[in-house]
Amino acid sequence: MRAVFVLITTLLALPVMAGPPQGYPFKSFDKALQQAKTENKPLFVYFGRYGCGYCEKTNKEAFSDKQVREAYRKHYVLAYVDSESGKRLRLPSGERVTEREVGTRYNAFVTPVFTFMTADGKPLLRLVGVQRIKDLREADNKVQQLLTKAGTP
Repeated sequence: MRAVFVLITTLLALPVMAGPPQGYPFKSFDKALQQAKTENKPLFVYFGRYGCGYCEKTNKEAFSDKQVREAYRKHYVLAYVDSESGKRLRLPSGERVTEREVGTRYNAFVTPVFTFMTADGKPLLRLVGVQRIKDLREADNKVQQLLTKAGTP
């Protein structure tokens, strides 16, 4: 009985393992930038980190929505950046950076941060912290309006 108690206590003490939400085709930032340029499509960049409870909450409560999933898969090239990772990327310019450096460049010092960008990496809209279904839908609508006014897809 004591072994079961120790096991349960140990499991509860483990950090939340948050990554990108399931059911979305998230790519690394460098690959997503490449695809966005090729397809002339905007990016949606999710700056998260493993162990981020707020990321996990947003994944479960907002990204699980079918309409959000359909809209984001249709409208954006999706990138996930672990803002604490030392994983190396090669940007379209040829520059070698880590995911952590990308996070710093886009001011992702807390997580989650969600940044909508043009195909060349210029920020359009930024959301910080836990997001609800309503927040993600409204952000998508706002970005689509911005892009329509600018005459880009």
